[in-house]
Formats: sequence, C-alpha cells, structure tokens
Amino acid sequence: MDFLTAWKIPVGAWAKAVFDWMKANLTFLFDGISATLEAMIGGILWLLQAPPPLLVIAVFVALTWVLQRSWKLCLGVALGFLFIVNQGYWKETTESLTLILAACVVCMGLGVPIGIAAAHRPRLYSALSPVLDLMQTLPTFVYLIPAIVFFGTGLVPGLIATVIFVLPAPIRLTHLGISSTPPALTEAVTAFGATPRQKLWKAELPWALPQIMAGLNQTIMLSLSMVVISSMVGAKGLGNPVMRALANVDAAKGFESGFVIVVVAIILDRMLRVSRK
Repeated sequence: MDFLTAWKIPVGAWAKAVFDWMKANLTFLFDGISATLEAMIGGILWLLQAPPPLLVIAVFVALTWVLQRSWKLCLGVALGFLFIVNQGYWKETTESLTLILAACVVCMGLGVPIGIAAAHRPRLYSALSPVLDLMQTLPTFVYLIPAIVFFGTGLVPGLIATVIFVLPAPIRLTHLGISSTPPALTEAVTAFGATPRQKLWKAELPWALPQIMAGLNQTIMLSLSMVVISSMVGAKGLGNPVMRALANVDAAKGFESGFVIVVVAIILDRMLRVSRK
C-alpha cells in the first residue's frame, strides 16, 4: 500500500492555496460582509439587552399568543424566561438569541429563494444536493478554521460557521414544500389565468408554509446546537459557561447552563410550531 501513500493527493495543500488566495484578493469582500453582519448583530443585541428583561419577556409572550393563540403556551414561555432570569443567565441568553436570530435572517433569506428555485429546476437541485450533503456532513469544527482566517474572532465567525452548517435545512425543506404542491391545485390556479408569480404566491407558498416553518424551526434548533462550538472562536453566549464548566470540571455550572440551553430550545420550538390545518 506504500505506493498509494507515496503519491498522496494534496487536498490540504490545495485548500490552503485557495484560502491564501481568497485572503489576499477578497479582503474587501470579507470586510464588507463582516461590517454588515456586525451591524445586524449589534442591532439585535441592543433590542434584546437595552429594554428591561421583563419587557423583552412580555414581547416574546405576546408573539407566542399571535402565533399560537394558546394561553398555556404563553404561560410556559413566560415561566421559561423567568427561570432563565432566576438562574442568572439572561445576558448570555440574549447573546445566544442574537446569534440564533441573525442566523435565521441569513439562512431563511438565502435558503427560501434557493429552495424555490431548486423546486422549479430539478437539474439545479441535482447539482446542489452533493454540496448540501457536504455542508451537513463536514465536521462543524472545520468551518471554524476559514471563519477565523477571514473574519477573526467574535460573533461574526461564529455566525458564518453557523450559517454554513444550518443553510441546507431551509433549502431542503422549502424545496420539499414547493415540489409537493398538488398538481390539481397548480393546474386550477393556472386555468384561472394565474401568472407564474401569482401561482407561486397564491398556491405554492401557502401550501409549502408548514415545511418552510419547519425549516425555520430546524434553523433555530441547529443554530442553538452551534452555540457551544461558536464559543470556541470568541462568540459570546450560553456556550461560554458550558466551556468554563468543562475546563473546571464544574458539574453544577455545566448542568445549569446546559439546562438553560434546553429551556431556550423548548421555548423557541413551541413558539414556532406550525401545522397544516
């Protein structure tokens, strides 16, 4: 087998050469992306941290009522956030929510249009599938390397790594929703003289809404799973106490912060759960 290893394909060297070229020639692009993402992150963080915690909790409860019309869910959301405040993790929770909300804006803003285009163009989806598989199966720690190289440390590289890992979910679920629209429905809309744009907005998107919302739900859950990993590149949030607990072998702190992450996941999942009626 030595003859195989003697002629090793230099995949790593090729990747390094690509990164070096991008860093040398595309600095202006990365600086622009970084400035835009920093502005968005700063705005979301200000909205969550500037008001009193009880006011932010009241907004989330009101949003839950608008989306779910269930007083039981509203009570559960309120109790969950009050528990987080009681445990002293409100600041870290708002920082993690900032990362999650920013990832949702970017992933849904890119994923839904790409999913719609892929549903209308089967060849495009066939070409995208291997790329999406690679994005989901490549170890998430690998994404941190180019993120640090191009964007330094902080929330921005954490957001970039999160987006790369999470983006396939909204693309796949949007594609599933649009492509599963019943032919009878689209034929009826077309028979009444609807244009392709009207068919999309009046028939396909309403039918695909549960799948698109499932994509949003998956985006949030997967983003939350990246909280601890993102803390390794300086992203603030609930990942930091988890990492400190791991470094100090502090079981109490680790369970506290881990349980808070679970509570945040349950709150967001229940708030955004949508079913086809």
